[in-house]
Amino acid sequence: MIFETEKLIVRKLILEDLLAFHELESNRLVLKYATGEVKTLDENKIELNKLTAKYDLENNDFWIYAIERKSDRNFVGTVAFVKDGEDDEIGYRFLQKYWGNGFGTEICEGVILYCKQLGMPKIIGYVVDKNIASVKILKTFNFRVVNHFISDDIKLPETKYELIL
Repeated sequence: MIFETEKLIVRKLILEDLLAFHELESNRLVLKYATGEVKTLDENKIELNKLTAKYDLENNDFWIYAIERKSDRNFVGTVAFVKDGEDDEIGYRFLQKYWGNGFGTEICEGVILYCKQLGMPKIIGYVVDKNIASVKILKTFNFRVVNHFISDDIKLPETKYELIL
């Protein structure tokens, strides 16, 4: 286990997560404000293998963890930590069937506490402006706007947010 919140557990991805991971990474609505690109089961199997192999790399700068619900141990989504130069970026996504349960707010709070424990000075989040739910979550935790730009991958207006820890 990496960390936990009241209702959620964050842990390393495992190969047994493949079908739920595929459900997440092949849903156009889930990916609408991310890459926008859905993947096949075979592509997601390759991706999952790459992500799990990164856990053992000495100089890893990209971690994706599973989020599971404590009550039934169901996979509900993923959370990302990306080291990009001086920035520590966070991100998360949830299976569509778990939207509206407050998990985004709960995982964001857990991520903030976890990053504080690790001694990170600040964390960064990038959000497509149309993703109102994610914007609301970051504002709830007092992330401040750093700048606005058009995303390279999906060509939509996006905002970089920062929280000093």
